[in-house]
This record gives sequence, C-alpha cells and structure tokens, in this order.
Amino acid sequence: MYDSPHRRFNPLTREWILVSPHRAKRPWQGQVEKTAPPYLPEYDPTCYLCPGNERAGGINNPQYSGTFVFDNDFAALLPDVEGSTLKVEREPDIKPSNIQPSMLFRAEPESGVCKVICFSPRHDLSLPQLSLDEAEGVINTWTNETAALFKRPEIAYVQVFENKGAVMGCSNPHPHSQIWSQSQIPTEPAKELASQKDYFAANGRPLLLDYLAEEQKRGERILASNEHFTALVPFWAVWPFETIVIAHRAAPSLPALTQPERRALAEIFQSVTIRYDNLFEISFPYSMGFHQAPNDGLEHPEWVLHAHFYPPLLRSATVRKFMVGYEMLGMPQRDITPETAAARLRELPEIHYSKAR
Repeated sequence: MYDSPHRRFNPLTREWILVSPHRAKRPWQGQVEKTAPPYLPEYDPTCYLCPGNERAGGINNPQYSGTFVFDNDFAALLPDVEGSTLKVEREPDIKPSNIQPSMLFRAEPESGVCKVICFSPRHDLSLPQLSLDEAEGVINTWTNETAALFKRPEIAYVQVFENKGAVMGCSNPHPHSQIWSQSQIPTEPAKELASQKDYFAANGRPLLLDYLAEEQKRGERILASNEHFTALVPFWAVWPFETIVIAHRAAPSLPALTQPERRALAEIFQSVTIRYDNLFEISFPYSMGFHQAPNDGLEHPEWVLHAHFYPPLLRSATVRKFMVGYEMLGMPQRDITPETAAARLRELPEIHYSKAR
C-alpha cells in the first residue's frame, strides 16, 4: 500500500496528508550537493545577542556565561492592551453553527509576553554542538521560564519554539529560541487539545502514549529512545524529515518533568539535531516547538508533552520542500515516505560531522 499514492490521517489535528512515493523512488541516488558552512566567530561585536553588546533601545546585554533570557525587543504580543480599539465582546466557544452575519468581521484584543532565550554566549554553537550539560541548561531555562509564565493568571498558553537558519526566517545566527505566551490558546495546540480530550474520553488512555506504544512495536519510524523520551518520524509527517519527540508518561508540560527527565530530553534533542546536521553536513534548518497543556488551572490527564521538528530540506543542502500550489489550496503532500526518511536518519552517526573530521 505504501508504494502507491495514499493518504494518512493525523490523529492529533484530525487532518489528512497525501503521500506520493512513486514521485521519488530513489531520492538520494543522484548528486548530493553540499554547501560550505558559513564561518561564525565565537564572538561577533555586531551581534545584538552576544554578551556585552548593545540591543535595541541602547540596552546592553550582560556578560552572561550560560543561557540568557530577555523580553523580546520587538514582541509580537504585548502584556497590556488596555486602550485597544478592538472592543468586540469575547465568546468562549464559537462554532460554525452559531456564527452570525455580525461576526463575519470579528476581532478581539490579544495580549501576552514574548521572550528570547540565547543558548550560550558562543555565537558559533547551535544546539547539537553544545555539551550535554549545556543542552540540559537550555531545557532547564525553557522549563523555568514556562513555570514563571504559568503563574500569571492572564496567560492561557506558553509556546516554546526555535527557528534555526535564515531559511526559516531566523534574523540572527546567534543560536537562540523564543517563548510566546498569550491570553488565548493558539490554533494548533487547540486542535491537539480537542483530539486528545476526545480520545481520552473514549479510551481512558492518552492518545500519544497509545500511539507511541504502537510505534515501539513496529520500530520502523523510531530514530532514538532512552528511558524517558522517544524521537520518531510520525506516520503522518508532512515535512521530508519531520520528527516528533514524545514523553514516555503523561507529563503535561515542561515544568512537570523531573530533572532526570529533563536531561533525557536534552539527550534526545541532541540525538535528533546531530543527525539533522550530519544528513547534508550543514547546520540543518528547522522550526521546532513544544506542545504543552494549556495554563487553565485544570488537570490534563489526556496530554503528553511532545515537541515537533519541521525541517524543510529535501534532497540536499540546497533542495528544499515548499508548501505551494496544491498544498496551499488542497492538502499537504509529500513524496518520500516517513519510513524512508526514518531509515535515512537512523543510519547517520550521532557524532557531529564537524567533530568527526
């Protein structure tokens, strides 16, 4: 079945993806182009994220030695929207069946807090190039910042994410991530919340733990696993080398993890990102983000902490996948199967190519 065109169901979003494996039977048999990695110094005096340098508004960074967190100087969300001209009354559950003509131009205020997290003072070291202790420090910072935001009653959701590489819209090469927290649950986590709640109500177990158990039986899409986390190419993957990292228990958020689990998460993250860099021997671009349970004061036994990696590169450092045409107008589509992508990633060494030479 998987050798011919078919579609696959994503149970987290309840959406479909078209798979067309006949379009790329042997995607790695041709020439594999490589590009020389750009030279990055340990410290860049012109970088607004390096220690001691000036940021927007004349603010100087401290001489930090580990991770460094600050409020985004150009935040997409602001903590105070009083005085906004958007005065539409909120309605908590708007469904297509009860939308009225007066709601066709609906708008409402949205507030939040946006932060930037530098991984280290080094301008030239991305996540897979850090030591395990340094990578664990990044996980700890994401956890602590999430926990602090969870204490704010106006925050409904905390989104931790990283855009790596200029191709993903990253405006500064100094390795960093972001946290956007806001007063409403964003669209993608809201889809996952509904799906996981419905599955838990019907089956009494978390959807992702059942899914992970089935993947562990099959083994064909798993990349790496340790005591607390597993990384795999999901059955419904859209991007060529998309992966998902899933906790082995129903921990709803980063703050719910124990310290051993945080270290195990750092190990898995490095295993995935080192493989990415080794695939085409470049600093592999991607967008990564955690999906955590909402900050609504409720228990969420249905939720399992997980992280999505969405990398665009397809056949080389210069050939990437674009979401255009049919995918923008119809549905997502991919050529190489998730099983082929997983096999390709699995066979790569877990020593970073820059150290193996």
